[in-house]
Amino acid sequence: MIKPLFWENDRLFIVDQTLLPVEYKRIEIKNHLDMAGAIKRLVIRGAPAIGIAAAAGLIVGLKPFINSTSGLFFEKLNEISILLNGTRPTAVNLSWALNRMKTVAESMKNQPVPDIWDRLYREALAIHREDIEMCQAIGRHGQSIIPEKANILTHCNTGGLATGGLGTALGVIITAQQLGKDIHVYVDETRPLLQGARLTAWELSEEKVPHTLICDNMAAYIMSTRKIDAVIVGADRIAANGDAANKIGTYGLAVLANYHNVPFYMAAPSSTIDPNIQSGQQIIIEERNGNEVRNVFGTQIAPFTSPAISPAFDVTTNELICGIITEKGVFRKPYYFS
Repeated sequence: MIKPLFWENDRLFIVDQTLLPVEYKRIEIKNHLDMAGAIKRLVIRGAPAIGIAAAAGLIVGLKPFINSTSGLFFEKLNEISILLNGTRPTAVNLSWALNRMKTVAESMKNQPVPDIWDRLYREALAIHREDIEMCQAIGRHGQSIIPEKANILTHCNTGGLATGGLGTALGVIITAQQLGKDIHVYVDETRPLLQGARLTAWELSEEKVPHTLICDNMAAYIMSTRKIDAVIVGADRIAANGDAANKIGTYGLAVLANYHNVPFYMAAPSSTIDPNIQSGQQIIIEERNGNEVRNVFGTQIAPFTSPAISPAFDVTTNELICGIITEKGVFRKPYYFS
């Protein structure tokens, strides 16, 4: 199983996803600043994965304060949590994991600091373990929407690299392959950072799942000329009404799928659902540097004088989503998460 994050002899490592597929390299995270930088630079990315990473980053950040006073320990816990939570604004899993860690710490406020840190360490491991279990359940529930022979189109990366392991949308696909279904996947390249081309195609190659890489602007052609049985993508935040934010380009893909009568599904753990947000209009969309559009991995492809924008996500409205696959089952319209 592909995983983005590892503990080895109490040392924390992550896979540098910016180097894939050319190089598979693990780098050590020695403190919370390392983890905050890694999340910001997309060295580790994917909504569930950065939630796991934030919890782990909090642990390594607090380790130097194990023998400090309770007051200083909780001061640092709050300071590090704020830093990590501010790295990426759209995915709710980040704040969900950090709030869970803080709740555990608060429940032990009168205990010795080393005991609090040890309990937080075990909670971070539990968050990772539970995410893998949720992905496996998502994979099982998703089989209800995949026929024995299927062409599936996906966008961005939703596999083991984006989660604790196995994946959400890609986990559904990989599980189908493992169960003996005849699966073929069309993989959107996912501009501007090419997570589909670099990461999803790599993961499918590793899992030996038949696939074809396409440019994002080929999706309509593929839907009109091939029999596409389903579009399955992930989600970074799902509002109470089922509106969902995912990697930029998802909304357009949903509109195309609706036009071509192709069922459009999202797959995500329940930690991605934010019942405090009533609709997608309230989801904050991360705006990244326009240089990501003017350049492709250091190669300039447009004049630096040309203004460029780089929204990292867009919002797909609930009426375009046929179902949301979670570890609790497949939810259908009308959506109401509370």
